[in-house]
Amino acid sequence: MTALARLYAEIALLRRGPQDVPASILLLALTVLAYIAINLLVNWALPAPNDPWLAILAIDILFTLGWYATLLSLLRRRERVLQTITAVFGYRAVLAPLTIGVEWLVRRFGSEQSWQLPLVVGYTAVVVWMIAANSHVLKAALEWSMFQCVALVVLEIIASGLLVVALVPLPR
Repeated sequence: MTALARLYAEIALLRRGPQDVPASILLLALTVLAYIAINLLVNWALPAPNDPWLAILAIDILFTLGWYATLLSLLRRRERVLQTITAVFGYRAVLAPLTIGVEWLVRRFGSEQSWQLPLVVGYTAVVVWMIAANSHVLKAALEWSMFQCVALVVLEIIASGLLVVALVPLPR
């Protein structure tokens, strides 16, 4: 387990890629379960203000699975589906405490003027890191330019966000 956590951390740090992940459906399932467990633990530790985070997490997982399976199949890279999706969930599991923590801080303190600049800077840094890590994984999987991979990741983020807005009722 330590070796896998280290591998996923190295993917998050752009030092390794999906080619270093074993192609295993069991590993993918375990990585998704670890991602869910980390999300549950961090969201439990940080009390969410009337936030449907569990529904958003479910949509995130299903959308990510579908997005990468479809994308890699359409681009005739089916042999890379397991490794790519596992790498994506692996680095996301590593970064989940940071991303959830920053999102929680934004929801909790975002309306206070003295916190706005540090929160915007922190949130932007986390989003840029996530885009960079995801683009790094895609670049290795697709053998495309980094610019094209960044564009695909941004498109994924927009599509996922629109799906969440369409499916999850806003809290009142």
